[in-house]
Amino acid sequence: MNRVHLSALVLIGILALALAAAFVAHTQSSNTIKPSVFVGVAFGGTTVDQAELLIDRVKSYTNLFILNAGRNSLSVNQTAVTEICDYATSQGLSIIINLGVKTRETPDWQPNFINNVKERYGEKFLGVYYDDEPMGIPFDWDWHGVFRNGSEAYQDPYLPALAPLFQRLQTASETGQQPDDYSVEAQWYHNLLMLNRGHNQLKANNITTYTSDYLLYWYDFLGSYDTVFAQIIGSNTTENNKQISQIRGAANLQNKTWGTIITWSHLQPADLGTGEALHSQMVNAYNAGAKYVILFNYPYNQTGNPYGILNDEHFSAMKQFWDQTATKQEPTAAQPEAVLVLPKDYGWGIRNIDDRIWGIWPADEKAPIIWSNTQKLLAQYGLNLDIVYDDPAYPFQGKYSAVYIWNQSLP
Repeated sequence: MNRVHLSALVLIGILALALAAAFVAHTQSSNTIKPSVFVGVAFGGTTVDQAELLIDRVKSYTNLFILNAGRNSLSVNQTAVTEICDYATSQGLSIIINLGVKTRETPDWQPNFINNVKERYGEKFLGVYYDDEPMGIPFDWDWHGVFRNGSEAYQDPYLPALAPLFQRLQTASETGQQPDDYSVEAQWYHNLLMLNRGHNQLKANNITTYTSDYLLYWYDFLGSYDTVFAQIIGSNTTENNKQISQIRGAANLQNKTWGTIITWSHLQPADLGTGEALHSQMVNAYNAGAKYVILFNYPYNQTGNPYGILNDEHFSAMKQFWDQTATKQEPTAAQPEAVLVLPKDYGWGIRNIDDRIWGIWPADEKAPIIWSNTQKLLAQYGLNLDIVYDDPAYPFQGKYSAVYIWNQSLP
């Protein structure tokens, strides 16, 4: 009888050990899964203490820290920049560095720091975020004000070769007709990016470059950026799907990398929305195949929140995304099945039916057709739709099971 009890106890002990070992193995496996996506925060604070506090808060459910110092005084402080990057990488996070754009006032240490940063941080240094909204900002310039200034505007180094555009606008005002195509405008925007000396310097030193934008991602990539983040807003899933379709289509055909950065609407500045909405958009971007899912944490306002505009709801949403999606599931719609092909060089903003073309021309007769077809296809395919341009250098044939040309008649 004692032997039976002893055998039973031994068997129970073995089973308990086996279950414990299986649990530990499962836990270790779950915690060591390397996610296919970079999840992080774009820090917009001004001190080392703020950065380290944020890193400590998010390091267990993110793997990327973006030092977004281009907008503030932190960018000129080499010691502070180095301390923040040292701390972020020591906590296991990869880093992307934004120190602003190259100007006459750029500190002498910045180029050397960037060129040597690979050696210092190894694979943890992903690259440099350079410039901001390189297509969006010129698109939304006061172009008519520029042209009213006439030849004086041509002397601005950031507005090279404006004369052909000015002549086209003069001709249109005389004839009442817009140009048949927009190749001149497309070339000017392309030159604007390709002649950026600061960006070219980074590329010459084999530094991977990042930026974010809110329209015309196709042309950001043509302007030699390696990775672009689409700026998406809160809970507006339909609009966000349209942005994702454009940026993923551009990245797919041009063999580039894309992600999303969640920011706020101009109607609700410095407000990322609810945690639930935030989580929904993170999952949405991930399922679409985003390589980066970022939260924009700027500005650090005077509300007394040591974490900038991020609150407990937002941190919980990030943790939930990391624990339940980024480290546990494969994206569900990373390979789109349909594509909408827009006319070559047709730089229409696509934000609304009356959006401008290249920021200069009013919407033409093509715009309402494209708008209608875009809305119909997004309703039909959702995240399974890409939007691209008809460009022989980047063929779309054979890459999608369903192809829709911009003026195709749809039910």
